[in-house]
Amino acid sequence: MTKGVGDSMSACCHGLAHLRGNDRRQALAMLLGGGLAGAALGAPRQAWAGATQMAPLPGDEHFMRIAIAEAARADFPFGAVIVRDGNVLSTGRNLGRTTNDPTAHGEMVAIRRFVAVRPAAELKGTTLYTSGEPCPMCMSAILWCGIGRVVFAASIEELATKLGQIMLTSRRVADAAPLAAIAITSGVLAAEALALFPKRAGDKRSGKMSRRL
Repeated sequence: MTKGVGDSMSACCHGLAHLRGNDRRQALAMLLGGGLAGAALGAPRQAWAGATQMAPLPGDEHFMRIAIAEAARADFPFGAVIVRDGNVLSTGRNLGRTTNDPTAHGEMVAIRRFVAVRPAAELKGTTLYTSGEPCPMCMSAILWCGIGRVVFAASIEELATKLGQIMLTSRRVADAAPLAAIAITSGVLAAEALALFPKRAGDKRSGKMSRRL
């Protein structure tokens, strides 16, 4: 509390001395309420970060094709790659069935592989490419890691035509997170990513999958 505010509060408290019973309690409540409100109004607002929509860059298709190649080898067709300054630092693909781990999405596997050999702090400012828009779990992890940009191919809305999704976009997750700023680029090679999902009649994995492992 600053000296000026403290002196004012002290003077007001002295002025309550002549009051008794309910009158004193009501006056004190008003004083405290006013002080809390003033503190709230005077406090600096926390900077709001959230997401910024960003147009595709010239090298995005190259790295997205690496992510899609990972997706082609995955338990479910999702792959990811982490890049900094044009260098691939980590790759990942969905291993939900292989590892019996429902959280082993492509993005999560790429992050786990990265931190297995590098300091987690080095994730800050990297770009993560993923063949499918990150689910809320993956997007939250991306934000906690300080990754600076996400580039995805197929959107959650598009993926929902192929398998179950939590219908919460990466943009909405990022906008709810004042702790981090992130750029999002969408729709890079979306058709190629969606083509990985089976279409043939009689395919044991054909049709809409029940959920994304």
